Amino acid sequence: MRYLAFILAAFTSAEMQAFHLAPRLVVNITIDQLRTDYIEAFTPLYTSGGFRRIMREGMVYDGAGYPFSPVDRASATATLSTGTTPYYNGITATRWLDRETLQPIFCVDDAKNGASPMRLKTSTVGDELKISTDGAAIVYSFAATRDCAILAAGHAADGAFWLEKSKGWKGSSYYSSTPEWLNAYNRLHTTSYADGNSNDAVVDASLQAVSAAAMGKDEISDMLYVSLSATKSDGTFVTHWQTEMESVYMKLDSSLERLISGIEKQVSLDKVLFVVTSTGYTDERTIDLSKYRIPTGTFYINRTANLLNMYLGAIYGQGRYVEQTYGNQMYLNHKLIEQKRVAISEVLRRSQEFLIQNAGVADVYTSDRLLAGNEDILKIRNGFNPTISGDIIVEVTPGWKLLNEDTQQTYTSRAGFMPFPIVFMGAGIKPQRFYEKVTVDCIAPTIAKSIRIRAPNACNASPLF
Repeated sequence: MRYLAFILAAFTSAEMQAFHLAPRLVVNITIDQLRTDYIEAFTPLYTSGGFRRIMREGMVYDGAGYPFSPVDRASATATLSTGTTPYYNGITATRWLDRETLQPIFCVDDAKNGASPMRLKTSTVGDELKISTDGAAIVYSFAATRDCAILAAGHAADGAFWLEKSKGWKGSSYYSSTPEWLNAYNRLHTTSYADGNSNDAVVDASLQAVSAAAMGKDEISDMLYVSLSATKSDGTFVTHWQTEMESVYMKLDSSLERLISGIEKQVSLDKVLFVVTSTGYTDERTIDLSKYRIPTGTFYINRTANLLNMYLGAIYGQGRYVEQTYGNQMYLNHKLIEQKRVAISEVLRRSQEFLIQNAGVADVYTSDRLLAGNEDILKIRNGFNPTISGDIIVEVTPGWKLLNEDTQQTYTSRAGFMPFPIVFMGAGIKPQRFYEKVTVDCIAPTIAKSIRIRAPNACNASPLF
């Protein structure tokens, strides 16, 4: 009996120690378009407490990537918070085409609340933290843009706030009312995009939240989402990265140092888990590749859709089979196809056969092909969502430009890899460096495990540690 009591006491002690070690505050820092090559290029110019510190004191995963394609700001943010891909979380891009109206919609638009996470189909880490603590945990999100703020925060957060030109911080009526401390902060620090200091503004407001809401001060874990940017403040594309990005990364390093040191002054580092990563894509200026004799061309998706309508009309009878195009996607008229008494799978097969013959087309993905779940096209399938994506996705040959003359939408296809890290620091984590490839959907379950809660409800990735 004495031996049994000793074992039970040991287990109880271990459980208490595990509970004690759970971070009191998790700070998720997502940096839009952060790149490892730029981080390394400007290392001699950094302070000791920003990039240098997290790379020196953190657990660094150098080979990070996203498990789906294509990636943009909104789809990346949603994946980081939900631990799953657009196939499940429903955020395929910042904008997509509404199947009902055939008009573009913004990912967090909400007629009732102005902006909300209503289109985010799964739970986030913050949501699961709220559930596990019966609402007692504090969850806030701050970003320069509303999509980043809301998609990071999720459904159950206390608030998601973004910068609005000349008006300072704005929130959504979907969440609780704006806290008085933020209203007071707005009155004292009216911020606009024009000052070019959105990162500093996000850091200042985040530090104010930690202080005013007493985040990380009790036994219940709290969560803070901070979205920063590694892009030029005027929104223009980079032409000479050595000179233009030097200032960007030096200022970003300073903002990062202020955030980390400011939080550390309020909550000791052994009780804080910092998580730093990137949105994993980059906006690049359009270059005339023909000037350098590099193979290129223009794929006109609107013209091609008209030709496809003529081709299908010759087979099944006249009609507008391709109802609309958006980006590199084509939306079929399901009602017309049903009226023609033709199987949608047959129309998709014939469309694929026709489109693949066009110059500048590297591949064609139909909804049938993607839903089959073939491993060789898994990244494309993960970036597809059956309820909102087009029926046909056209992959343009790298170097070719896709142009929609009706909407003037354009982009140049590029299949290159953008390196970026995942860094965990604080909460007793030992400095280590890993070079094997990992995907960012592992971040959410890793955080969930560290604070002893369930992972988001569509997350099936394993924790990194």
